[in-house]
Amino acid sequence: MALIEKRVGTHGNVTYRARIRTKGHPPEIATFQRKGDAQKWVQSTESAIRENRHFNRAETRRRTLAELIDRYEAEVLPHKAATTQKGQARQLKWWKDRLGDYALAQVTPALITDALGTLKVGPSSKNRYLAVLSHTFTYAVKVRGWLDRSPAHGIDKGAIGIREGRGRARFLSKDERKRLLEACKAHPNPYIYPAVVVAISTGMRAGEQFGLTWDRVDLKAGRIRLEDTKNGERRTVPLTGHALEEMRGLIHQVDTPHVFPQAKGAGPAGLRTQWEAVARAAELEDFRWHDLRHSFASELAMSGATLAELAEAMGHKTLAMVKRYAHLTEGHTSRVVERMTARLFGE
Repeated sequence: MALIEKRVGTHGNVTYRARIRTKGHPPEIATFQRKGDAQKWVQSTESAIRENRHFNRAETRRRTLAELIDRYEAEVLPHKAATTQKGQARQLKWWKDRLGDYALAQVTPALITDALGTLKVGPSSKNRYLAVLSHTFTYAVKVRGWLDRSPAHGIDKGAIGIREGRGRARFLSKDERKRLLEACKAHPNPYIYPAVVVAISTGMRAGEQFGLTWDRVDLKAGRIRLEDTKNGERRTVPLTGHALEEMRGLIHQVDTPHVFPQAKGAGPAGLRTQWEAVARAAELEDFRWHDLRHSFASELAMSGATLAELAEAMGHKTLAMVKRYAHLTEGHTSRVVERMTARLFGE
């Protein structure tokens, strides 16, 4: 049911107040200077309500970004991996401090872009800040119904210089790998050599490897069960060959469940100081611990693994993150096609 009411102000100005009451929907009210505009609004709004296309903007005007972030942190964040929670909680706090007082209706792509411009971090880190905010807005749209669309979708990453490239893919050459392993063997810390061997052989992320506990390791079957991964899904990591031998040789300390424990204490080892020392001794240039994971992927690619197999081995949900290794699989792909054409045409 719709009602249009003519109203005369104290100075004689005339306005038309339109009200729509529909069963199952909150009242919709709008004011216009012309009756014709009020009638058009009533017709279009009633039509949208009948076709389930109408969005009530009252929540968008009433709710603040701080309220949305609080709800997201309570309902969504706890279901993510522990390492992800820590970083995203910090990022969400920054957004809350910066834009939390704004009503959701006031948050625009320009406002978000200006805020990102004040962050003193690199493009990839800015993308992480934007990604968690974007997911928060998606939650507001799909779960809460506080927005009809995400304002983060209107941001052109390329225009503001935060679009990331294909990603870093630094990996060890044969000579570098030999020098690194020799430096690890020469180091007094007994854990640095097996830690590097496991990293190169499994491609586990640093957080996955150094948070690993013995109850997740099956030395008899040769596998590791990862429960707390970056994408929030469990996965099994094969443990074979030299890496399995090194794991079997590690000492199980009774005062800690961690496979790579601290020298003193029950927590997991970081081995940062030891890693920096062996990297210097091996004369590795521009090489980080995470590049051991790239080395794992690169060796897999050059051994004939497909992009789908690479994604599964590295724990990626999509192929996007492993396309940086595509050029390393070209030789294998050519050989596969060559065998197929030979079978087809009897060559």
